[in-house]
Amino acid sequence: MRSSPDSRAVPALQAAAAFAIAGALQISAVPVLPANANEFSVLANGPPTESHLVDDAGVVSRVNKSDIKNLLTDLEERKGFHIDIVTLRKLTSKADAFEFADQLLEKWYPTVEVGNNKGLVLLVTTQKEGAVTGGPEFTKVVGDQVLEAVVSENLPVLATDEKYNEALYSTCNRLIAAIDGLPDPGGPKFQENKRESNFKTKKETEEKRGQFTTVVVGLLVIAFVVPMLQYFAYVRK
Repeated sequence: MRSSPDSRAVPALQAAAAFAIAGALQISAVPVLPANANEFSVLANGPPTESHLVDDAGVVSRVNKSDIKNLLTDLEERKGFHIDIVTLRKLTSKADAFEFADQLLEKWYPTVEVGNNKGLVLLVTTQKEGAVTGGPEFTKVVGDQVLEAVVSENLPVLATDEKYNEALYSTCNRLIAAIDGLPDPGGPKFQENKRESNFKTKKETEEKRGQFTTVVVGLLVIAFVVPMLQYFAYVRK
């Protein structure tokens, strides 16, 4: 007995729907994370107790480690603000530096009371980008203008030239000046360098993430709704 066009159409539509769903889920899925990813050990080990620095990328010199410790220890003693510095070679669990920095801050200082005066500077050396995040009081005192300037100037510009020590030290100085109410010392500009940056601000990163979510939702709608409409059209014939 020959099968009708309707009966043949149903498996074909089901296969098309399954293929579309698989594609959409593959795009939106969280990547499988390697067990030895550096960021997981940073998350698990907790904040540095005295050094203010977790140099997982291994790019900070011994002298600069001492200078950063002295700067940030003095700041905490004078103003009560605690800043941690973290370097990673690359990110594997998060799409961008801001997302991981926020996760790290929440992991290390899980309540508003504990994290209120805490700040965190993240530098990702392979991606030549960084992020600065912090508790409510920290971000309020530093101000959005300095926060945006640090992650668009000091961290990416100097990291592009692999001047990681200068990137971190100048970032500390700029944040401390803001907390102390001193004039902003400024930072390097990309037009002064030979290479151009693909750095995105936190706002641009969030907008891109929202666009990605919209695309995934659209794919899921197409995967489910369109085959159903086609199926009902075949059935009515």
